Amino acid sequence: MIPAAFDYKRAGSAAEAISLVSEYGEDAKFLAGGHSLLPLMKLRLAQPAVLVDIARLTDLSYIRDEGNHVAIGALTRHHDVENSSVLRQHVPLLAHAASHVGSPQVRHRGTIGGSIAHADPASDLPATTLALGATYVAQGPNGTREIAASDFYTGFLESALAPDEMLTEIRVPKTTGATWGFQKFNRRAQDWAIVGVAAWRRGNECGVGLVNMGSTPVLATSVASAIAGGASVADAARLASEEAEPQADMNATAEYRRHLASVLVRRALESQSA
Repeated sequence: MIPAAFDYKRAGSAAEAISLVSEYGEDAKFLAGGHSLLPLMKLRLAQPAVLVDIARLTDLSYIRDEGNHVAIGALTRHHDVENSSVLRQHVPLLAHAASHVGSPQVRHRGTIGGSIAHADPASDLPATTLALGATYVAQGPNGTREIAASDFYTGFLESALAPDEMLTEIRVPKTTGATWGFQKFNRRAQDWAIVGVAAWRRGNECGVGLVNMGSTPVLATSVASAIAGGASVADAARLASEEAEPQADMNATAEYRRHLASVLVRRALESQSA
C-alpha cells in the first residue's frame, strides 16, 4: 500500500519540531521510529499533510537516575531501555517489558515515547508505565507540563497530548525492594498480546497494568485495593477485569480474555523476580 502524499520536514531541535507542528496544526504528525504511524498511513487510516521527523534529536535519548525516579527521554530506543543498567537496577520491570516489544529490528528503531504517544492498548510499554505510576512530560509552545499516566490515555489511540505538544520525557518511580512480573500471552513470539500483564508488588502495595483489555491501557485498581486490604494474590487476581472492557476478535472472546487476565495477574504477582 502507498500512503497519500505528504510534505516532509526534519527538525533540528525539540523547539523547532514543536514550532513546525504548531505552524501546520492537526495536519502535522511527528515521525520517530515510524512503526505505528507508517502502517496507518499505508492503510490510509492516517493521512497527515506534513511529517515532522524528530528521529535524529539526540538530546531526547537518555536514561538518567534522578533520585526517587528514573527519567527516560522520549526518543530512547526500546533496545536501550531493555539494556539500561540504571533501569535494570531500579525499575527492572520496565527493562524486561521492553525486551518483549516486537523483534530485534523493531527494538533498535522504535522509541518508548512513540509507543506511549501512540496510545495503543495492545502495546506493552503504555500498560507497563501505567502500572509503575509513571509521569509523562509534554512540551508545547506554551512550555512544559506533567501528565500522570493514569490521566494520559483517553480513548482508542487517543491521549491527553494536545496537537501542538510533543512527549519529551517519561519519569518512572523506582521500585526498590519490589518483586515484579511481566506476562504476555500471544500466538507467536512477535505478535501483539492477546492479553498482557505488567505488575509489581512491595508488601501491601502493588501496581497492575493490563494490555489489550479495553480501548485504552488498563490500570487494575481493584487488584491493588484488594492487596492493600490484605487479600491473597489469588483472590485479588479474580478482580483483574473490574476496570477492563475487553473486546472479542479473531483471537479470543471477551470472556476468554477476562479469564486470561486473572490467570496472568496471579502469575505476575506471584513472581519472585526482584
